[in-house]
Amino acid sequence: MTPAAGFTVCVYCGSRPGALPAFAQAAAQLGTDIGRRGWSLVYGGGRAGLMGTVADAALAAGAHVTGVIPDRLMQRELGHTGVQDLRVVSSMHERKQHMAERADVFVALPGGIGTLEELFEVWTWRHLGYHDQPIGLLNVGGFYDGLLAFLARTQADGFIDAHQQAMLELDADPTRLLDRLAQRATRAGGPDDYTAI
Repeated sequence: MTPAAGFTVCVYCGSRPGALPAFAQAAAQLGTDIGRRGWSLVYGGGRAGLMGTVADAALAAGAHVTGVIPDRLMQRELGHTGVQDLRVVSSMHERKQHMAERADVFVALPGGIGTLEELFEVWTWRHLGYHDQPIGLLNVGGFYDGLLAFLARTQADGFIDAHQQAMLELDADPTRLLDRLAQRATRAGGPDDYTAI
């Protein structure tokens, strides 16, 4: 699928702002870029932290924003009621499925255990051929340097390979990362070769 008005970016990121101002700045730039391109955003539906920042920036830039949030979190008044489409679902599993089904590309910003879990799940799905959408890692302020070093160790120790590593697009700049993901995006490509996890 070529980038167009229906092009949708699924963003995983923290429900906290993080310690560095650069994290929120990158989230705001990413949301703004999505809107300026005429694209849409799907994300976890929160109003706090980087989640709220990326959604607010995308809305301000004219993007259509879909939030998907479990009812348990909605009951705690954590949902962003300012988005055009806020879907309340029954579980985290349903949330991730809804988000993935709408995505043309995936982007992980800095975040906590939820962000990491979402990143690794969608990366595993790509490896197993459940989707062929590109995945981007926004390495703002070197946030993911430690993870990348660990992944290099897992490759050196024979648990993942270069092909799997290459499924992640890495950049510290949101605009460049979106450009690269758009070039790789497709809905019609074949699945990646299966190898054991």
